[in-house]
Amino acid sequence: MTDDRRSPFPDAGADRSAAEHLPQTPQTRSPAYRLAFDDEDFLLRDELRPVRLQLELLKPSMLMDEHGVKSTIVLFGGARIPPPDRKESARTETLQALSRFYEVARDFARRMTEACRGTGENVIVTGGGPGVMEAGNRGAEEAGGESIGLNIVLPHEQAPNAYITPELCFNFHYFGIRKMHFLLRANAVCIFPGGFGTLDEMFEALTLIQTGRMRRVPFLLFGRDFWERIIDWHALAEAGTISDEDLDLFRYAETAEEAIAIIENWEIEAPREEIPGRVPPEG
Repeated sequence: MTDDRRSPFPDAGADRSAAEHLPQTPQTRSPAYRLAFDDEDFLLRDELRPVRLQLELLKPSMLMDEHGVKSTIVLFGGARIPPPDRKESARTETLQALSRFYEVARDFARRMTEACRGTGENVIVTGGGPGVMEAGNRGAEEAGGESIGLNIVLPHEQAPNAYITPELCFNFHYFGIRKMHFLLRANAVCIFPGGFGTLDEMFEALTLIQTGRMRRVPFLLFGRDFWERIIDWHALAEAGTISDEDLDLFRYAETAEEAIAIIENWEIEAPREEIPGRVPPEG
């Protein structure tokens, strides 16, 4: 975004360009003479970590603002969940069965995008990778809308999926800053079956809401059978490590239609036993 206000001082780009055309002398060739903001080796020093953290917070935020992104719908889920037409490539029978959630995520993202396309509201944001993440970005593209991908540098190569809006495709070095960007504009958090990364994002977001560090938003777990198999929520409540009321922080959903209905009716209060998708009371 350009600023129409004229400054009496030369901008940083002009000075960088001027520095490139200086006479070549031992002094101008010395790393010490480089402009600090144009000195990559300097910016990568350990002492500059606070600056790099700030840059990773600022860059995506500024570009999303300039692109008109007002709010988001967050999709977390497994990178290893294949689309149904490639489920035979899954390494386990469970992953093959979970491939149906690729289409659920795709359908959900498509419907949410169709409802808000062009408004800057409820823009789909994913981790930018394959699996459920790809499905979310794909559904948004099929609806003719934009979507965000927040990728991260990993030891093994992870290229962003092909369905992310290029101008909204970001790469991160710091997991913590990436997590902030997932939630800074979130109108809803949707968790599909996944592994360590999905669990990490789910519990961190739940903790922020539980402790009041984040406002309560619609929080959906897709695939009740999967989640109840790997997490005994009632055992946590019975042990007293969470409150029984904490079980109302999320709902279960199986389809895109069900998820959208839960989001649209989130503010409607109901007796706890009657809340759609709630963890049922025992007995």
